[in-house]
Amino acid sequence: MNESCYYMSSTATSKEGESTQPVNSRGKVIFASLIGTTIEFYDFYAYATASVLVFPKLFFPDATDINALLSAFAIFGVAFFARPIGAVVFGHFGDKIGRKGTLVASLLTMGIATFLIGLLPTASMAGWAILAPVLLVVLRFFQGLALGGEWSGAALLATENAPEGKRAIYGTFPQLGAPIGFIIANVIFIWMNVTLSPEEFLAWGWRVPFLLSAVLVIVGLYVRLKLVESASFTKVIVQEKVQKLPLAATVKNHWRPVLAGTFIMLATYVLFYIMTTFTLSYGTKPTLAGAQAAAEKAGKPMTAEQVAAFVPGLGISRSDFLWMLIFGVVFFGIFTVVSGPLAEKWGRRKFLLGVTAGIFVFGALWFTMFGPGQAAAMVGLIVGFTLMGLTFGPMAAILPELFPANVRYTGSAVAYNLSSMIGAAPAGFVAIALWSAANGSTWLVGAYMAVAAVITFIALWLTRETKDTDYENNVA
Repeated sequence: MNESCYYMSSTATSKEGESTQPVNSRGKVIFASLIGTTIEFYDFYAYATASVLVFPKLFFPDATDINALLSAFAIFGVAFFARPIGAVVFGHFGDKIGRKGTLVASLLTMGIATFLIGLLPTASMAGWAILAPVLLVVLRFFQGLALGGEWSGAALLATENAPEGKRAIYGTFPQLGAPIGFIIANVIFIWMNVTLSPEEFLAWGWRVPFLLSAVLVIVGLYVRLKLVESASFTKVIVQEKVQKLPLAATVKNHWRPVLAGTFIMLATYVLFYIMTTFTLSYGTKPTLAGAQAAAEKAGKPMTAEQVAAFVPGLGISRSDFLWMLIFGVVFFGIFTVVSGPLAEKWGRRKFLLGVTAGIFVFGALWFTMFGPGQAAAMVGLIVGFTLMGLTFGPMAAILPELFPANVRYTGSAVAYNLSSMIGAAPAGFVAIALWSAANGSTWLVGAYMAVAAVITFIALWLTRETKDTDYENNVA
């Protein structure tokens, strides 16, 4: 049989005309990789938004404002410590039994965990003061576990089915799930916030985005169950090169690419979670004048100690800032798509070196945008999310290209999610602490971002170009 013809059409045939295993059509690949990551990131961002807007009041009602916010972010970060575990678990099965079944399992795990968050009692309910936050941690852990396996599988679904010379372009489709999921989750939160009173939103409205995820999961499962395995993984099976223990093989033989991928992704993670979770906290926190006016109106003027300890924000209303974020994320989506052809033209390494230098400059100038007021903040959101699209888009190509096909799921997943643990997990928490330490100034937050960019730049500088890697036949 002519193997080069094996994967050319939706139902390939041999020279003798016998039917062979069907392959995934371009439309199916694009939609299945996009819908899955959209669902996963929708679920993840629904929690991120709720952790700022409602969880401090619902699950930490007796804490001070800043401590409740820090507690919510701490639980938010639990998922990032679960993600490397998810990378190992789902990576193992992705490299052992195939991409399709693993992708279905990761989607189900995320969907069930998110749906159950929507049903969770709050700490104010009798008998749930301790158990409610604990269950929130557990369900958040399972969200992280699922996302730890989802991204790499979706990236491989797109890139292992891509035509030659178009891996970075196809790889942008699962990446688009991040901005699309963010927009859907936040539009629903805004809609609930506008149509419901604050009391109704806190009582039950916050649950709706979590419960609605069930609809998206059903659609995603329907599409993914129709997939077939990629040519790359099929060749691993045919050549009997399936690794008995993919993680052990990865650690033993491919630890350098794991380290490289971890730090290549670092600045992307720090940038994104500062741009979303931190800016939402900072943007909606009252100014000192606004807080004093509100206290006077309530008949409880702020004391000198309270004034001295107060950490001011921009004082933008919650709904207004969410719309600002959504507008900024549109640029994230646009430049994610733009990044694919550019990474094909210039190479992943050269292109990302330029973008990472841009992130460094953005961090150095951060205080000029997040400090003066609403207009400057909008400029900062546009610039930051533009850089986010440019850096995030090529990651679905460069990280898997660092590894051979029989450990590709595990290797890329572990690198991606180790980076989430050291880059994304502490980002919101650290940024809030730095903001507080600087008495409301954000210059330390920008410095934090700039340091992350320097680390990523060094990692890219020390990494070979992966554009011309023999992706399909690269089996260790």
